[in-house]
Amino acid sequence: MEQIERIKEMEQCLEQVAAAVEQLSAALSQYTEVQEALRKLEGYLSSEEWKRDFEDDEAGRLPKDLKRGVLSEDGIWNVLKDSRELENRMQEMVTERMR
Repeated sequence: MEQIERIKEMEQCLEQVAAAVEQLSAALSQYTEVQEALRKLEGYLSSEEWKRDFEDDEAGRLPKDLKRGVLSEDGIWNVLKDSRELENRMQEMVTERMR
């Protein structure tokens, strides 16, 4: 009976890992595809254009119904920070796996 239980447990592990690998692979593909957008956001946040857009928004010169999440300094900053943290986590996982 010990053998049967071990095989069942390992089968469960296999299914769990296979599903996670598939999900992570899809997520990494999507993340790879948005790298250019990420670079654009980094550049925009530190640009004179962002400052002008922010000032125009503060002065009420932009349409009220315009989505303006990018004009929230924290909005872009947080997504850039989260992206860096995610990349660090992935690097740590690779490093740990190699030990």
